[in-house]
Amino acid sequence: MHWSEVESRQPRLAALGRQRLLEPGVVLVGTIRRDGTPRLSPVEPLVMDGTLWLSMLWQSTKAADLTRDPRILVHSVVTSRDGSEGEFKIRGTASAEDDHNVQRRYAGAVQESLGWTPQPGRFHLFAISAEQVTFIRYDDATGDQHVVMWPPGREFIRRGTSATSVGEPEPANDIIVPD
Repeated sequence: MHWSEVESRQPRLAALGRQRLLEPGVVLVGTIRRDGTPRLSPVEPLVMDGTLWLSMLWQSTKAADLTRDPRILVHSVVTSRDGSEGEFKIRGTASAEDDHNVQRRYAGAVQESLGWTPQPGRFHLFAISAEQVTFIRYDDATGDQHVVMWPPGREFIRRGTSATSVGEPEPANDIIVPD
């Protein structure tokens, strides 16, 4: 599913995604290396025409990973150890976009929003299709873990029982809009 579907069907979850994925200007991307081990790389995200796009350096190893195996994890950056800002994750697939017209429009959008201009045909551009969106936040004072997953829509709290453990899921309904 495209980013626009997350926005239309789960607007509160999409708002968290914009805050955690787009506003910082960088995400962490997990790809699968040729030998089957994971690769973690920083990438600048951009939403254009309702699609989440990731561009990568020409002939970079992370782009080669996605060309070979399109499975991807897009993860928000984490800037504190308490977990209160939350982690936003998209599991899905990346589709290479080689159309120079799309790359030109993307380059214009990047120049306008990020301040630099990629050269069409000299970078890899991938459209991200989400299979599952997850948001996890911790309450530092209580140790509670708030989890949101979609699709299917699931939202629950696991109460902190010690500094390193949480209890069974308890239903919650703060973010997910019932399908």
